[in-house]
Amino acid sequence: MAVLESHFSICQWFLGFLMFVVLPLAHSDSIHDLLRSKGLPAGLLPKDVKSYTLDENGRLEVLLDRPCLTKFENRVYFETIVRANISYGELIGVEGLSQEELFLWLPVKDIIVDDPSSGLILFDIGVVHKQLSLSLFEDPPDCKPENQWTLSLRTGVSKKEKGFEVQK
Repeated sequence: MAVLESHFSICQWFLGFLMFVVLPLAHSDSIHDLLRSKGLPAGLLPKDVKSYTLDENGRLEVLLDRPCLTKFENRVYFETIVRANISYGELIGVEGLSQEELFLWLPVKDIIVDDPSSGLILFDIGVVHKQLSLSLFEDPPDCKPENQWTLSLRTGVSKKEKGFEVQK
């Protein structure tokens, strides 16, 4: 009888462990689903996410195939690894994400959606806080490798699109 009670006790402990520790750490279907479940728009990260991890403290690490650029209101640069602490409506302590402002690349520090009904998202880029429309981030963007973003300042068309290869 004591052996049966001991076995039952171990089973209860194991089931409790699964329910309270392992299941909350299990991945959503995708990083974009995770963002939505945390009150953030799916389009904060590009389509081509290789993998991600989320620890029990809310530390998120996203792995991309390569560094890349995309554009929301301004150009945005994603490093191969993007990290942040995620909680409902917030990515705090962002690393690996920069935004172009007036020809300068500034690191994005925090991304916050205080009130989804306002239709605004706040980007803290250190020297300034930018409020952008949430509609810019509805869908995950395509993210292009850096070398495809070499722009001609005069025309705004990439040299590659005009049939020229960038010489290094």
